[in-house]
Amino acid sequence: MKLGRLNHIGVATPDLDASIAFYRDVLGATDITEPFVLDEQKVRVCFVNTPGEDGTAGTQIELLQPTVPDSAVGKWLEKNPLGGQHHICYEVSDIMAAKAWFEAKGKKVLGEPRIGAHGTPIFFVHPKDMGGQLTEIMETPKEAH
Repeated sequence: MKLGRLNHIGVATPDLDASIAFYRDVLGATDITEPFVLDEQKVRVCFVNTPGEDGTAGTQIELLQPTVPDSAVGKWLEKNPLGGQHHICYEVSDIMAAKAWFEAKGKKVLGEPRIGAHGTPIFFVHPKDMGGQLTEIMETPKEAH
């Protein structure tokens, strides 16, 4: 398996609209996607697109607000009520090969691959197996090739 580029950093927030305003008004973000609900993961989500140095797309910030308190992000916010960095996400070319590779290394994959906010298959690896950081692995979007 070969790890691809850092796709995004997930940031959990108790108030998505306030976080959008912060990234826009304080940090100067000019490219923020419209929020949408990802029912399977029980979150309302949008992406802050950061510019790359050469005018290409940079790394995204994924803003996540739980739609119900008992979602994974909702439970995380119970312990971290101000919000903050929730996970990091790396791309891979083949999600099933990556899952098999992590499992063969004895890493705890959290659930089966499912469709994530980018519309591509994803899975998460437990923080205890990733240096304390919840890590999302996503298949590189086809339009990125």
